[in-house]
Amino acid sequence: MDKFLLVCLGGALGSGARYLVATWSLATFGAGFPRGTLAVNVVGSFLLAAILTAATATEAVSPQLRIFLTTGVMGGFTTYSSFNWETIVLAQEGRLGAAALYLAVTLAGCLAAGVAGIALVHRVVG
Repeated sequence: MDKFLLVCLGGALGSGARYLVATWSLATFGAGFPRGTLAVNVVGSFLLAAILTAATATEAVSPQLRIFLTTGVMGGFTTYSSFNWETIVLAQEGRLGAAALYLAVTLAGCLAAGVAGIALVHRVVG
C-alpha cells in the first residue's frame, strides 16, 4: 500500500507540473503548435532516463524514491497520450506537414534527451 501512495503523490505532483508547463506554453506561444506537450515529453524523457540510470548504477536512489519519481512523478508528467491525440488532430485538420514534424521532433528529441540523461548521470557518478 505504501508504494501505491508514493505513486499517487508523485503522480499528483507530475500532473500539476505538466499543467503548469502546458498553460505557460499556451500563454507564451499560442495554440498553433503543441510546444507544451513537446517540451514535457522531451524533458520527461531526459529526467526519466537520468533517474533510472542513477537508480540502477548507484545506490543513491532508494526503491521507494525510485517508484515515487518514475511511476509517480514522471508518469504524471509525461504526456504521450496527449502527444498521440494532438498528432491525430493535426493530421485530421489536413496539417500533415505539422503532424509529421511533431512526430519526428518528439521522437528524435525524446531519444536524444534520454541518451543525454544517461550520459549526465554517468559523468556525475563516474
